[in-house]
Order: sequence, then structure tokens, then C-alpha cells
Amino acid sequence: FPDVFEAVEYEVGVGKPRYNATFLIEPGSENDEKVNALIEEMAAEKFGKRAAKLLEAWKGNPNKHCYIDGNLKEYDGFADMMALSAHRKKNSGPPTIIDRDRSKIEPESGKIYGGCYVNASVSIYAQGAPNDRIRCSFSGIQFVNDGDAFGGGAPAKPEDFEDLGVPEGSEEDLV
Repeated sequence: FPDVFEAVEYEVGVGKPRYNATFLIEPGSENDEKVNALIEEMAAEKFGKRAAKLLEAWKGNPNKHCYIDGNLKEYDGFADMMALSAHRKKNSGPPTIIDRDRSKIEPESGKIYGGCYVNASVSIYAQGAPNDRIRCSFSGIQFVNDGDAFGGGAPAKPEDFEDLGVPEGSEEDLV
């Protein structure tokens, strides 16, 4: 989640700044079924009779399809999952990023990291000619639970350490 708090250029020096997130979804889950159904609906609406053929041709191509088999990526945590790549244009404003209690999460908190569990507000749409493809945008993320961090993302918590107490003597003696 390094790009959910700060918009970055898609292609350095060329692309327009945007916020980025990839959401991992378990294949066969309720969310997977919802995403697939929405993709099919949006494709049928935009591409008509060509929709099924286009979706099949785009399968596994991240430049044409926002929802791909995670096994096609060599990233921590992607194996045996589906990956939904979502973006938000900088000029649309930053996404809402909140905690379980709906309080705002600040970037320096380290609470949002690759591997945590979140709820996400996403919109899937079909983009027409000349760049036919299926895209996904996101408007917000809600932290749900900690998970296993990918690449060491989550900061240590105080309970991860043993309480060593204060040594005898003055606190000034501590170095």
C-alpha cells in the first residue's frame, strides 16, 4: 500500500499522478464472485457481443484487465489469490483511509500495509476505444485486521517486546 497516501506517476515523467492499491481476493469467495459478475456486466454493457471474447483474450494481461490470477505475479502473498489492481486519479482527491471505528488513519501510523485485511470501496468499469480494457478505481479503504506483512510492512507493536522494566538507579543513567 505505499501509494494509497501519496499519488505517484504511472510512468515517471510521463504519466499523471495517481493513488494505487492492489487488493487480494480469495478465489471462489463471495467477493470474488461479486467482482467477476461486475466485470462481466460492465464488459457486456460496453462491448456487447464482443464482451466474452475480449475478457477471455485479456485474462492475465494486467494492461487490459484489472483482475488477474495472483499466481502470475511473483510477489509475497499473491500465490493462490486473485489480484484486483485499483487506481485513483490525484485530481479526484486522496482516498478515504479509515480505521475500524471510522477514524482517519495517518500515513505515519503504519496501520495500512501490504498484508493487512481491509474493506475497500471500488468501482469497476469498462473503458472503450481506443484503449479497450477493464479498469478499477477505488475511493476508500477501511482497516479491518492485521495480517502477515508482505516484505516487512507492518511496524512492531509494543506487545511484541518483553517488558524489561526500569533498571535500578536513576532514569538519567539510561543510555
